[in-house]
Amino acid sequence: MDNKTNINWYPGHMAKTKRLIKENISLIDIVFEVIDSRVPKSSKIPDLRNLIGNKPVIYIFTKYDLCDKEETDKFIKEYEKDGYVLKYDLTKNIDVKNLVSISKEVLKDKIDKLTEKGLKKENIRGLVVGVPNAGKSTLINKLAGKNIASAGNKPGVTKSLSWINVSKEMQLLDTPGVLWPKLDEESVAFNLAATTAIKEEILEKEKIACYIIEFLYKYYPNILNEVYNVTDIEDFDQIYTTIGKKYGFIMKGAEVDYDRVTDKIINDIKQGKIIGITFDRF
Repeated sequence: MDNKTNINWYPGHMAKTKRLIKENISLIDIVFEVIDSRVPKSSKIPDLRNLIGNKPVIYIFTKYDLCDKEETDKFIKEYEKDGYVLKYDLTKNIDVKNLVSISKEVLKDKIDKLTEKGLKKENIRGLVVGVPNAGKSTLINKLAGKNIASAGNKPGVTKSLSWINVSKEMQLLDTPGVLWPKLDEESVAFNLAATTAIKEEILEKEKIACYIIEFLYKYYPNILNEVYNVTDIEDFDQIYTTIGKKYGFIMKGAEVDYDRVTDKIINDIKQGKIIGITFDRF
């Protein structure tokens, strides 16, 4: 695959989201950038500083249970040079007190200055931002201990900015997923498509599925063999036939249902059925 591509996917609501973030940033104490642990580079917003200025950032790596920890941790070490990093498994409960405590630590200078002036910081206001389907709303729900933010396994579920109280000491501003106008690197585009950060319609579904198979063959051949009984990728017709037969995706006349095989490959990533993989390489 070519290293460069020119994929434009920039719905109007994303431009609006960026404008609203800039308009509300003065109300924000701290920013939580949510990053999908399986795509630690591709899911990082490159122009975030243009939106948030000098606000302190805590990087929250979600879906850490699904990633190849050895590979993702290489990125985490780099991110830790720039700020605090937290790692979460979104299938488990998350202690909001821990996040509040860490946020207070990061905001210590600001809180101390207010205290010197005889003022008390009643609560911390945090901005939650990330690419679509990185797990922002699920994270907020886990922190709040109830379903108060719209969450779904597809991009574009959250449509507008909304303040959410997750504890007596913290308010979070939930935002729709943010992307940049052009995805110049093809690998980034396919990584985001494979993890459903951009809609499947933007790239051909078959190409996304083939990208996933090629990636697994290159970096995780044991997983490819275990999940799909595939040991080589010289013939994609044979690959589809093998997967179709394994999962019973056979139509009349013993023909393999290519659409169902394609959906199976994409959904296995989307639904977190394939674990221990990281698409970005350090």
